[in-house]
Amino acid sequence: MTQSIAQALWAALGEAKVRTDAETLNARRHDYWVLSHVRDHVGTPGPPPVCVVRPADVADVQTTLRLASAAAAPVIPFGQGSGVVGGVLAGADSILLDMGAMNAVRSIDPVNLLAAFDAGKNGLEAEQAVAAEGLTIGHWPQSVAVSSVGGWVATRASGQFSTAYGNIEDIVHSIDAVLPDGEFVVLGKGPRASSGPDLRHLMLGSEGTLGVITGVTLSLRRAAEARLVSAFEVADMRAGFDFQREVIQSGWRPPVVRQYDGRESRRLDSRAQACLILMVHEGPATLVGAESAAVAQIAARMGVAKAPGDIVEAWLDHRNTVPTWDAFLGRGIVLDTVEVSADWDRIALIYDDAVASLQAIPGCLAGSAHSSHVYRSGLNLYFTFAVQTDEPGRMEAIYLDGWRRIMEATDRHGGSLSHHHGIGRVRREYLTRELGLAGVSLLQKVKKALDPHGIMNPGALIPDA
Repeated sequence: MTQSIAQALWAALGEAKVRTDAETLNARRHDYWVLSHVRDHVGTPGPPPVCVVRPADVADVQTTLRLASAAAAPVIPFGQGSGVVGGVLAGADSILLDMGAMNAVRSIDPVNLLAAFDAGKNGLEAEQAVAAEGLTIGHWPQSVAVSSVGGWVATRASGQFSTAYGNIEDIVHSIDAVLPDGEFVVLGKGPRASSGPDLRHLMLGSEGTLGVITGVTLSLRRAAEARLVSAFEVADMRAGFDFQREVIQSGWRPPVVRQYDGRESRRLDSRAQACLILMVHEGPATLVGAESAAVAQIAARMGVAKAPGDIVEAWLDHRNTVPTWDAFLGRGIVLDTVEVSADWDRIALIYDDAVASLQAIPGCLAGSAHSSHVYRSGLNLYFTFAVQTDEPGRMEAIYLDGWRRIMEATDRHGGSLSHHHGIGRVRREYLTRELGLAGVSLLQKVKKALDPHGIMNPGALIPDA
């Protein structure tokens, strides 16, 4: 099957779109998932795909999926490889569908505030295109410069300015996709519809398991007229949670609201004595001024101290700077960041439980957390763990143990096991805890109906039946 499917793709698409050279195959074995890098580091790398297909248009995607379906060949959609939960992991018999060549700006509509892109369009380039028209997408994941708009949708992503602008599901207007049998569909029409279940959500968070996203139309905003920043310091995480809840439930929505525990606050700024809270206010000048003043009044009423605003400015300047995993693995340090969410009455319990569990790991260098997305009914937590070992053979077990401790602590207190990175492979076996047996069974039935041959990204997201 390996040679025959590659030959069939060559015949149908041309050799320029179907790569089988070792360098290309090796570069597309996996995404940015730490465990894939651990395996590379310790000398147990996974296999490359059979071939890498770079479609130029929707017709190429349709042809690829029809041939793959007929041959029962696995297909793994690839955006820009910034995923961190193992959504991309090549199998020895798989076709890697690299969407990078489908990167056009299809249209920018300043009247309806819409912009349409090929799914492979780089996120930062998409934002720059609309910014030239005085507009913004408002979606700023840390990976914005190394992720694609299709990847945002496929992973149900969230951006740093989500409190005001929403998560990707709040920004998506419509989605173009090719189903596993090669059928092309357009999901979504108009600013809102009451036309049965919202079929866009079949692709939102689907992680390449139900089809291939080929295009995305996003609902834009006008660029912010003004911006102000606020910074505060509270004695502990609970006090900060209470402050955040009061601000949001009072009706204010600063686009950025971030809270750091003591360890992460000191790492953020050496002047920090306890827990820092950072806010960015932006939008119409009148609203920005009113919001900033109102938040300051709430802080004063609750006895929350102000902190230097330059902490926020420094975060804005450096928020997307991330060191490579290899820099840590070379020093024997296994680490990751894990995001969860919960309602207000559960979040502190999850924080206490997970951090204590992480810090109990032998060799733990760091077990900490911050929040980065807040809602009327709760917020997320973004845990970080780092463990040092002088035994490379133990790195994978240490990594999985760190994840297990966070997942189990979150589950014990009724939180959601993923906020915005998705499920991939690292959370896959925990999905039953999130959805329940009936929920997972429903997802499996949807998968079977759309992908009867099971070709789409097998091993990701959906547990085996």
